[in-house]
Amino acid sequence: MANFLTLHGPNLNLLGEREPGHYGTENLAAIDQMLAQHCDDAGHQFDSFQSNAEHQLIERIHRSRAESVDFIIFNPAAFTHTSVALRDALLAVNIPFIEVHLSNVHTRETFRHHSYFSDIAVGVICGFGKTSYLLALEAAIQKLKEKD
Repeated sequence: MANFLTLHGPNLNLLGEREPGHYGTENLAAIDQMLAQHCDDAGHQFDSFQSNAEHQLIERIHRSRAESVDFIIFNPAAFTHTSVALRDALLAVNIPFIEVHLSNVHTRETFRHHSYFSDIAVGVICGFGKTSYLLALEAAIQKLKEKD
């Protein structure tokens, strides 16, 4: 049994209302429920956390080590392009993670093409809406199986 943590960055609390053309019509609670059910069906633990505040995400990342989190699924949202502090937190805890985005950031504004996380992530999944999260979870489960 593995312990998974999904982190959602700023403005993702507005999913389902905010720019549905980019982010879909599913709300964050439904995405978390989908992931929790998938984890439960596979015999794994699941937790999620969303914050619009960088420091709260950093503190949650720090706590993940003490909680024996095995893998993080992380949608840094706008912090993707700005946060060295979140990058440093992920490096400090040394827990593997997959970077996730609902939209295809590479087809959007140029400033969205750069990520402070992609080069340290196990992988990056973007552009599949809510399915991006599920694909990341499946990939994380597979990575942990390969490790064992």
